[in-house]
This record gives sequence, structure tokens and C-alpha cells, in this order.
Amino acid sequence: MIKIVIKEGESIERALKRYKRKHRNVKVMQNLREGQFFTKPSVRRRREIQKASYIQGLRDQEDI
Repeated sequence: MIKIVIKEGESIERALKRYKRKHRNVKVMQNLREGQFFTKPSVRRRREIQKASYIQGLRDQEDI
């Protein structure tokens, strides 16, 4: 569970912004979406490899 302690004199907007950042970093929604249906381990592994090759391609382009 995410807890946000509001500091002395801190505005609600600032605390809400910190909450949203923590919520995004914990990937709560992403984990909920992944749990809605079953993905085979081979499909999950294939997606990870595709994502890694895409990121590697982007990094290779930066070096050129």
C-alpha cells in the first residue's frame, strides 16, 4: 500500500503529485492489466526479447 505523508505547510496538489509519481513507479495498473489474462511463458519471453532488441537498436542509432 502506498502511503504519502503530508508535510507541514505542503499543498494538497504537491502531495497528490508525489502520490501519482509513486503510483506510476510501483506499476500498480500495469500489474493489474497483466493479471487479467494468462500469457504463455514462451510469448512473454518473446516479447521481452523483442523489447530488448528494440531498445538495443535505439542505443545503436545514438552511437552512430
